[in-house]
Amino acid sequence: MADNNNSHYGAQDIQVLTGLEPVRKRPGMYIGSTGSKGLHHLVYEVVDNSIDEALAGRNDFILIEIKEDGSVVVSDNGSGIPTDVHPQTGKSTVETVLTILHAGGKFDNGAYKVSGGLHGVGVSVVNALSTELIVTVRREGKIFEQRFSRGVATSGLEVIGKTNEEDTGTKIEFTPDVEIFDTVEFEFDILAKRFREMAFLNKGIKIEFKDYRDDKSELYHYEGGIKSFVEYINKKKTPVHQEIIYVEDIKEETQVEVALQYTDSYSENILTFANNINTEEGGSHLSGFRSALTRTINDYGRKYNIIKEKEENLSGDDVREGLTGVISVKLPDPQFEGQTKAKLGNSETRGIVDSVVSENLALFLEENPKVSKIVLEKALSARRAREAARKARDLTRKKSVLDNMTLPGKLADCHDSGNVNTEIFLVEGDSAGGSAKMGRDSEFQAILPLRGKILNVEKARLDRILNSDEIKAMITAFGTGIGPEFNIENLRYGKIIIMTDADVDGAHIMTLLLTFFFRYMRPLIEGGHIYVAKPPLFGIKKGTKVVRYCYSEEELQSALDEFGRDKGYKIARYKGLGEMNAEDLWDTTMDPDNRILLRVEIQDAIDADETFSILMGSDVEPRRDFIQENAVYVEQIDF
Repeated sequence: MADNNNSHYGAQDIQVLTGLEPVRKRPGMYIGSTGSKGLHHLVYEVVDNSIDEALAGRNDFILIEIKEDGSVVVSDNGSGIPTDVHPQTGKSTVETVLTILHAGGKFDNGAYKVSGGLHGVGVSVVNALSTELIVTVRREGKIFEQRFSRGVATSGLEVIGKTNEEDTGTKIEFTPDVEIFDTVEFEFDILAKRFREMAFLNKGIKIEFKDYRDDKSELYHYEGGIKSFVEYINKKKTPVHQEIIYVEDIKEETQVEVALQYTDSYSENILTFANNINTEEGGSHLSGFRSALTRTINDYGRKYNIIKEKEENLSGDDVREGLTGVISVKLPDPQFEGQTKAKLGNSETRGIVDSVVSENLALFLEENPKVSKIVLEKALSARRAREAARKARDLTRKKSVLDNMTLPGKLADCHDSGNVNTEIFLVEGDSAGGSAKMGRDSEFQAILPLRGKILNVEKARLDRILNSDEIKAMITAFGTGIGPEFNIENLRYGKIIIMTDADVDGAHIMTLLLTFFFRYMRPLIEGGHIYVAKPPLFGIKKGTKVVRYCYSEEELQSALDEFGRDKGYKIARYKGLGEMNAEDLWDTTMDPDNRILLRVEIQDAIDADETFSILMGSDVEPRRDFIQENAVYVEQIDF
């Protein structure tokens, strides 16, 4: 039966949002979030337009400035936004582009053959979400200006001066709306990383970044393009050959660039981009590259009898061990999967990249036999390790009805067999493991005690890693497998929680575990499954009873001031989880209602890769430099 309350539902109940109203109503649909990420996305949208001008051959310089009042100015020397009246809107093209969604030259391949601004909403969205936006255009010997507030024009397009015919470009100054964003404080380092990346991907362009709040300034300019990008990524690693393998060609209006260099590490680090957009989930360009790389190296190895007649071919994992690579494609009509543009979907791009890489890589290998020999020897060594790892990997497969594999004996599993609400604690030592087992809720919490420090996987291949009892126990408990057999669908727990002592050894064990997850089980981090428990450092006692747990020295001092320092309170310093009884451990670190859990996220894969290489790699010098540079940020440490 119909609800009588809806009997008068009619046209008056339909809300029609015009102009840029939808953007202000639902900003997250257009910029992802109203937090820090969405705020910085505003800058990227404006800068992307200047980059598109560079891709069209009309711009070679971009200046980004953060003013003392927090507003942002982006200037370029491109052709300038057209100022004439737009035939469809009856307004100037400048106002049309800034006030109407999906209006722009990106939909006309004659104006922009290649563009990162796929959806054509960028600068109008920035306008909608700014308290003030001022656009200045230098074009046809005149200087034009127009002002807007929250997406609405507050002035017409006015001529404010003259310039010479050759002086062209666009300047956009905007102030983010405090009514929209959780924060309007731009972070220099976040923006700097993106601008550096843009400069790498567009060789020759100059990007200058100035922050007048802290008087910081940087200039990014790389004639080497993505070759310089690979050098930058590998600056803290040890390459096994100095010359960077570089491939560049254009086929079917698609520009393909690939830069490669092998290092002495055991993990691959491949970054992929399409029209300057970081396709973190890969796509057709990555698939084309991988198939071409594997086939071409095998063909070369067979041709020169480096791979013997009766030997099997090298696998994709073999030829990519220790490989750092950047793949950049620029194509007229990119099709991205998902709103975040994380994966390139153009099917034809796979064949184009495959063809370009196959032809040019084969030529490089022929012309550089010394490098070719090094690459083949590293891949053959990886294959030998892969074969040695087969049996070890079999021992770590997920328990199933077809498999006699049992879960680790020291694992105290939970009763719930699902992976939605369940969690497993990786606990340092048997003592803490005993307290955790007694204190846990066995319905959904599992405990896996780890003995000592696990193997540093940064210095070991998979075959050696799979001989480590502690690592085998983790893999078996998680159920995902590892290497080529890794399958996140088989994950047995929704949360994997690292719970170590709040001291130097505990921090080291945590770092070893995070290195393992980053190098061999990264989807667990990307899927939000890895957490770090934060146990208290102090307990304030009245007699034998703890009346307040404190997680920092500052919190302790504040609590003592609150309670009164002369009231006879005693302070317990928890240097290890084993010092807590089961009840304390549950109350402070394991109870979902009271505990503090830090979810591990990858903010910047390039920085994360570099940091793990520095901290856990074999080279001492970069690690010493890192410690000296960052020691000033250490707040507390126990010896």
